Amino acid sequence: MDFALSDDQRAIQEAARDFLTDAANPEVIRAAVEGTTGFDEGLWASFAEMGFAGLMIPEAQGGLGLGAVEMALVLEETGRVLAPVPFFETAVLAVQAVLGAGSEEQKASLLPRLASGTRASFAGAASRPTLANGRLTGTADFVTFGHVAELIVVATGDDSLVVLEADTPGLTIEALPSLDRTRRFATLTFDCEVTDAMLLGAPGSAKAAIERTLTIGAGLLAAEQTGGMQYSLDATVDYAKQRVQFGRLIGSFQAYKHMLADMMLLVEASRSAAYYAAAAIDEDGEELAEAAHAARGYVSDAYRSVSGDAIQLHGGIGFTWEHHAHLYFKRARACASWLGTPDQHREALAALLLDGDKIAA
Repeated sequence: MDFALSDDQRAIQEAARDFLTDAANPEVIRAAVEGTTGFDEGLWASFAEMGFAGLMIPEAQGGLGLGAVEMALVLEETGRVLAPVPFFETAVLAVQAVLGAGSEEQKASLLPRLASGTRASFAGAASRPTLANGRLTGTADFVTFGHVAELIVVATGDDSLVVLEADTPGLTIEALPSLDRTRRFATLTFDCEVTDAMLLGAPGSAKAAIERTLTIGAGLLAAEQTGGMQYSLDATVDYAKQRVQFGRLIGSFQAYKHMLADMMLLVEASRSAAYYAAAAIDEDGEELAEAAHAARGYVSDAYRSVSGDAIQLHGGIGFTWEHHAHLYFKRARACASWLGTPDQHREALAALLLDGDKIAA
């Protein structure tokens, strides 16, 4: 396993950073926060045009044919700006589900759509509907960006994967208020007829694909979280160099320095864990699940700590609605409850290491 980034990988990250610094500037993010959907259609269209939506899709299906490390580098940048687009849902969760369970014909049909920017979401990470007798019924809760998705990949209670268009008869989508206003979610209610063409594989045959999708998603989400942590640290360091209190810069006080140092340690350790998880995904060996669980078990708690300290170290202004600090704290809290809590990931890791059992987070 190579722990050094290549020149090409650094170029991909720099391209994403340069683009998002301008296209997802604070004014754009604030507009999404104040908007009705929490989604920026123009930003998504530009992001897809640059090819990022198809980053992990094979070139034969219209993608870039790159790996999880490259995806982690781009996710780090989307997390840094809190990009209000369904990039993770589309380019990671939906793509991995199709790659893992779809037939060659389905891959040829669905992957080019995802690569070109068709918005997707993944339903079933929290609760799953029931597939029986050719009918999908029940609900899926906390479906991130479900209210703006054009294509929905649904994991069912019997371990099937179903692909639905957003306008499928019998599908009701209800957008809900969300703590994280830059990644909002919806509740999906199903009473839909399901044909064989809508199934990825045979009924009940997608357990391994679902587990793999969620494990890869958990590992790569750690990279996005790391990007948010880096912003929280950078913004606090900048503030420490400007704010004067008691006749001196607040960054000169020892207690303040110590907190910044602790934040930096958490950020760098999280980045190492996230990159290791991404590399393990590309290696596709025995370490994949261990690395993903280890990353999420650590990074989720670290993000909450760093984003919380950022608010504290900004003083009174950090508690205001107008400042961005609270947006990162809310993202950290929301992420910690999505695709497995830190405790669930630590328990799964312990089971893998101590018992050799595979427990999905």
